[in-house]
Amino acid sequence: MKVSDLIYYLCTAFIMMWVVVVIIVFGTAAIVVSFFDKKGILPHIVARLWGQSILFASRIHVTVKGFSNIDPDKPYIFMPNHMSNFDIPVILAHLKVQFRWLAKSELFRIPLFGFAMKRAGYISIDRSNRKSAFESLARAARIIRNGRSVLIFPEGTRSRDQSIKAFKKGGFVLAVESGVPIVPVVIHGTWRIMSKNGLMIRPGNVTVEILKPIETTDYSRKTKDELLERVRGVIVENFEKGMTEP
Repeated sequence: MKVSDLIYYLCTAFIMMWVVVVIIVFGTAAIVVSFFDKKGILPHIVARLWGQSILFASRIHVTVKGFSNIDPDKPYIFMPNHMSNFDIPVILAHLKVQFRWLAKSELFRIPLFGFAMKRAGYISIDRSNRKSAFESLARAARIIRNGRSVLIFPEGTRSRDQSIKAFKKGGFVLAVESGVPIVPVVIHGTWRIMSKNGLMIRPGNVTVEILKPIETTDYSRKTKDELLERVRGVIVENFEKGMTEP
């Protein structure tokens, strides 16, 4: 084994232990503050600190582009690509608006972490259960109607080969029903830090591009597939452009 690889393995072990510690610390803090804030604003701020602490320990530097494309006081449906477990702390730490996650149900089963997510108002989606999935979208719609943004990974899970996977339709049903603009978000660099195919964590640079909102009011349930292809096309184009840049 190369010395460089050994160093990366040792650093990965440290980071994983650090993640467990900060889940306990920040998860407990999120649960405590949730009892004083039914809107979930304070727990989300705690979650942002959790993300920042993981990125700091992992020596990951994040640059955000295009924040001026959105109005922080307006509700949106944010849709990022999904390459790595590090997409979650990156988004939490650097998408500095109040939003609620629509996340796969497996995350909510993680001890303490999952309970903290529930207390923060994040929404579990069980895609194996059609009824549960539609109930999750209904809860998300209520959140949007109350003026809060939501975030969903439209691919549903992480990519295995550094390509943008097919998009699930649920988020687009939510978009056309609510009439809220979709904000495509492109994350560059997290695959190199930690891919779905491996456990090693490497330090590196990440860029988050917040693209211009795409209006949904001209679409309906019948034309939601056109909206899906439009959003996916924008994300793929900008992601592939980033791969060719030095």
